[in-house]
Amino acid sequence: MGASKLSQDPHKLRESREKNLETAIGREVREFRHARSMTVADLAEAAGLSVGMLSKIENGVTSPSLTTLQALSAALSVPVTSFFRRFEERREAVHVKAGEALEIERAGTRAGHQYNLLGHIGANNSGVVVEPYLITLSEESDTFETFQHEGIELLYILEGEVGYRHGDQSFHLRPGDSLFFDADAPHGPDELIRLPIRYLSVISYPQGGG
Repeated sequence: MGASKLSQDPHKLRESREKNLETAIGREVREFRHARSMTVADLAEAAGLSVGMLSKIENGVTSPSLTTLQALSAALSVPVTSFFRRFEERREAVHVKAGEALEIERAGTRAGHQYNLLGHIGANNSGVVVEPYLITLSEESDTFETFQHEGIELLYILEGEVGYRHGDQSFHLRPGDSLFFDADAPHGPDELIRLPIRYLSVISYPQGGG
C-alpha cells in the first residue's frame, strides 16, 4: 500500500488550550446557535449585538464581556457557564499496568478465547467509542468466525499464526501483520495455525452504538 497523506496532523499542538478561552467560547456560541436553527443575524438581534460583533465572538477574534455573555445566554436560553464547557472539561486517560488488564466475557469467550480489556473511555467529545483488547487463543480455543457488530476493527498480531476470516475471504496472519475491516461483515478466526496466538483488537463505533 503506497504512502498517502492524512488530513489530520498527529503532531500538531493546539494553541494554548484551544487557542485560548475566546476560541472555546466562540465555538460554543456557534454550536448553540446552529442547534436552534438561528442565523447570525437572528442571534445578533435577539442579543442586542451587531452582526459583526457576533461574528468576531464566534470566530474567537474578540473576548466578550460578561454583559455580552449574559445577553447571549438569554437569547440562546442556556446558562452562562455553558459557554466555558469545552474550555474546562476534563480529558481522560487510562493507564493499565502490565498484567492488570481486565478479563471480560464477549461472544467468543464460549469458544475459549480470552479477552483482556486494555482501557475504556465512555462518553466523550469525539462521538466515538473505542474498545482495545488483548486476545489470547490457546490450546483449548475453538474457531469462531461469526462475530458481527457495528463499527470498524483493527487487528495486530503479536504471537502465533491464525487464519482470520472476513466475509468470504480468509487471511493468513503472522506476527507484525494487521487487518483493518468493516466489522458489520461476519468475521473471526477460522484456523488456529500456530499456538498460542495473541493479538490486539481495537474496535471503534459511534457513541450509542456497539
